[in-house]
Amino acid sequence: MLPNGNEKKPNFKEDFILTKANYLLNHSVGRPLKTSEKNFSEQFYTPWNNSLSEPWEQWLGIINDFTASLAKLFNAKQSEFCPQVNLSSGLTKILMSLDRAQKKNCVILVSEIDFPGMGFALKKSLPEDCEIRFIPSNIDITNASVWDEYLTKDVDLVFVSHAYSNTGQLSPILQVLSMARSRNIISILDIAQSVGIVPIDLKALNPDFMIGSSVKWLCGGPGAAYLWVNSDCLDSCNPKDVGWFSHENPFEFDIHNFRYHNSALKFWGGTPSIAPYAIATHSINYFTNIGLKNIRKHNQLLIEKTANVLDLEFVSPREEAMRGGTMILDFGSNQQKVLKQLKEHNISVDLRSHGIRISPHIYNDAEDIDQLLSVIKSTRL
Repeated sequence: MLPNGNEKKPNFKEDFILTKANYLLNHSVGRPLKTSEKNFSEQFYTPWNNSLSEPWEQWLGIINDFTASLAKLFNAKQSEFCPQVNLSSGLTKILMSLDRAQKKNCVILVSEIDFPGMGFALKKSLPEDCEIRFIPSNIDITNASVWDEYLTKDVDLVFVSHAYSNTGQLSPILQVLSMARSRNIISILDIAQSVGIVPIDLKALNPDFMIGSSVKWLCGGPGAAYLWVNSDCLDSCNPKDVGWFSHENPFEFDIHNFRYHNSALKFWGGTPSIAPYAIATHSINYFTNIGLKNIRKHNQLLIEKTANVLDLEFVSPREEAMRGGTMILDFGSNQQKVLKQLKEHNISVDLRSHGIRISPHIYNDAEDIDQLLSVIKSTRL
């Protein structure tokens, strides 16, 4: 946790493996905790090494801890979470489980600036006669009135990202989800770019479904994704991609009698992966202990520090309520020159269509931003 007024401020850099880099790529892959390897060995290898038979009982305890950590992080019921390999798989499973999404001529609303992989999953998991309707990329998705205009009575399902990877924008999910609910539109919330840097309260938001992962701001590595199903929607879901861990009793072993699990685990599938969830649970608990509001505040102070110096180049929203954890800087014809100089100074950023993406985390500090600004200034001289 962050200190009170009289306590010494913790040095979060000491807790992470940063390899002497000024690492600002947290929108892509978060850095691991120094304690992750030891914790992983204890959680995953120790039961394997010490067991006289197969260690499934201990390994499944890791999954239970993972869903419990998610429930605490999101203020939701543990029974509403199901582990997934990645977001695309989770989205596909949700869509294929819903009669309404599989009906003739159903209409799905998404934004043209959503992550392409989500669009691919939508296209291939819906019937050919379904319409995927796009909010054009040049329209401001931070404006709730835009969503009000596009959430028309013929829309069956809305897919909404909380934060957008190429623009640094936040969508007004509280309003969007409220509109969808009042208009009987199924909602799927994608939190890939916001979880771990923007607090999310599922009881307050009340979407129908949510998909997320642990690889970015949660610093849990790839493979520990998850889907969340609102308890009110659970009975209407009939997943098609199932396996023995989707069963009410996986160890019943009666090939003639399949019954869905009575929780979100009905979406689970076959023999589960275990290792990624051991790593992710450790980091999720670390960040929950610090508090996402504190992490968000720290992130936004560093972003604002940059925006105050590079006002003209700062193309992300200036209003904090419309901004995620990532800032976008556009240097026009000098883009590649700036990028090269940052790389030569071991400052880790990347480039997308709108500009250079920069994402400070709890282990970044004012000195990291000062170095970033210093290199940029020297490049522009």
